Amino acid sequence: MNFALIGAAGFVAPRHMEAIKDTGHTLTAALDKNDSVGVLDRYFPDTAFFTEFERFERHVEKLRRGPEQGHIKYVSICSPNYLHDAHIRFALRSKADVICEKPLVLEPWNLAALTEMEQETGHRINSILQLRLHPALIALRNKVMTTGKNTVHDVDLTYITSRGKWYLISWKGDDHKSGGIAMNIGVHFYDLLLWIFGPVRQNKVHLLESTRAAGYLELQYARVRWFLSVDARDLPESATQNGKNAYRALVLDGKEVEFSDGFKDLHKKSYEEILSGRGFGTADVLPSIQLVHDIRNAPKAGLTGDYHPLLR
Repeated sequence: MNFALIGAAGFVAPRHMEAIKDTGHTLTAALDKNDSVGVLDRYFPDTAFFTEFERFERHVEKLRRGPEQGHIKYVSICSPNYLHDAHIRFALRSKADVICEKPLVLEPWNLAALTEMEQETGHRINSILQLRLHPALIALRNKVMTTGKNTVHDVDLTYITSRGKWYLISWKGDDHKSGGIAMNIGVHFYDLLLWIFGPVRQNKVHLLESTRAAGYLELQYARVRWFLSVDARDLPESATQNGKNAYRALVLDGKEVEFSDGFKDLHKKSYEEILSGRGFGTADVLPSIQLVHDIRNAPKAGLTGDYHPLLR
């Protein structure tokens, strides 16, 4: 099948290129306003590349009106968060299915309109939620499901991924474009928590800044203290001494759940699931998008109640 890719110069784009190639398909057209896309040579050197949306749109439309074998079947979207909504709409209008990086949208009410467009066009929107495909996390969910409905677990979630000064200067540092740190690096983890431990019963935000955030969630089957950061100064010594610039930890009832490895092929697995009709759609992402909206608009509690130990 033929794919188009929007956001070809982005950090995550090569994972999509590799997944398209590894699943036996072709990247026919790609778009990015930046032309630093030499990575295409590694995967699809014959891809038609555009730096202007209007010319890209015309090319996709010409393919749609041409022979069936040239039609774009999927549009993969790796553009900045605030453009996902518009690019998803373009793909649906182009009679293609969608594979979009997180988050699909920045606000929960935008999902209703996209769902209507799915119904109108007959094409499907799929979100990359690769943590749901991680073997260790699938095993954890199965374990939680078998412990019984009366068990409420204690969970600490920590995710620190250091970013340089460029981060706050880029669109990722603009809350209106990225959704802030809770959306930009947190939405995958919120989705994971809700998928494993059930819906939100209480949401408390202790800290929300441009580079770090923390809070407390009471879910159906868990009490969760969470901490997110892009500040290298928050990395524990165990990470810095080993030369690592990221740290992720999920502690369940005092025992750490190891899931540091196993990420390499998750985009390929995501594509395999989507192409088999088992992708994650708008209904799947709504709870996490709603939770991020609530976190961004919640009053800040400061150091009160049960807060993550790193806040000390």
